[in-house]
Amino acid sequence: MPARFLTEWLPAIDDLAELKVTLFCLAALEQKEGKLRYLRFDELLADESLMRGLAIADKVRPAREVLNRALDRAVERGALLEAAIDLGEFFFVNDAGGKQLQAQVLAGEWLPAPGDAIEILPPRPTIYRLYEENIGPLTPMIADSLKEAEASYPRAWIDDAMRLSAENNKRSWRYIRAILERWRQEGRSHEKSRRHPRRRKR
Repeated sequence: MPARFLTEWLPAIDDLAELKVTLFCLAALEQKEGKLRYLRFDELLADESLMRGLAIADKVRPAREVLNRALDRAVERGALLEAAIDLGEFFFVNDAGGKQLQAQVLAGEWLPAPGDAIEILPPRPTIYRLYEENIGPLTPMIADSLKEAEASYPRAWIDDAMRLSAENNKRSWRYIRAILERWRQEGRSHEKSRRHPRRRKR
């Protein structure tokens, strides 16, 4: 049980459903094996004991709505972290590991895995290392240009532009920048964001 639960979250919780969902999630996440500790919304919805408990906590609203409201409150309070992607909604405990996992999921650094799960990709090399490995030596001017590009374009665009530059044997920052600028002006029809708004049905 995170220390923050006893010192920060528990004293502030004034809703029985939120308390039940928070306790359930913290316990379930602790029991997860491996480094990827997360819970899917569908996983919570499918747990009969949790849903029965929520039906008792609020006898007016449907249990699914009670779950939604309780999760929203837990996320707003900071006990849980949330990431909505095209496979659904994922929840993490609010600690260093949970924050890192949430950031990776929101950044699209994941692949589908069996059973509607996700597999986190290994860390990508920095754009500076990527440039040195595929284009050429990194000079201070190029480093500044890469830093500006990282703030102006999606990281995936920069990676793809470097790859195209290497494939076409046009290994120069000028060529890469031209690709990026063309994509910004004309768009990339195949580009799809992996970030999705909340898709839980109320």
